[in-house]
Amino acid sequence: MDLIRLADDEGNSVVVQVTGRYMPGVLTGHDTLMANVLVTTGFVSGRLRVRLSPGDLAEWETALDSSAAGRDIGWMGGRAPEIRIRLDGERGCPDVVVDDVPGSMAAVTVPVALGEGWMDDQRRRLDEVRRRWPREVVEPSFGVHEWSPDRKRRP
Repeated sequence: MDLIRLADDEGNSVVVQVTGRYMPGVLTGHDTLMANVLVTTGFVSGRLRVRLSPGDLAEWETALDSSAAGRDIGWMGGRAPEIRIRLDGERGCPDVVVDDVPGSMAAVTVPVALGEGWMDDQRRRLDEVRRRWPREVVEPSFGVHEWSPDRKRRP
C-alpha cells in the first residue's frame, strides 16, 4: 500500500510503499511498519528499505500540515533517507529530493507534478495506512509495552 505517491506524466516518481508490520505479534516491534522508498526517473531507479514508527506517520501528517501553509516539506530528517518536497524546486516546478547520503551516499532530485488535490490524496493514503495497520501497542510508562485494550485480534 502506498503511503506516498508523487509522480508526473514522464515516469518520474517517488513512492513510499508500506509492506507490513516489522515484527507482528512482538510488543516492541508490532507497530513499526516496513516500507520501500522507490525512486524512478529517466536516469535513475532505486529502492531503499526503511522502518516507519508511529511517530514517523505523525511526522508525515505534520509535514502535510506545513505544506498546506505553503511551506516546503521535510520528512524523516535526522535519519536516512530524508524526503523533502520543494514546492518551488530547482527548475521553478515542484520536486522531491530523496537524500540518503549517510547510507548509500546518494541524493536524487525528482521533478513531479503536484496537481490540484495532491495533498488530499496524500492524507487519504496516510489514513488508509493507519486503518490497515492501526496502533495496537501502548507504552503506559517508559520502556513498558502492553497490548492496547482496543486491539482487534485477527484470526
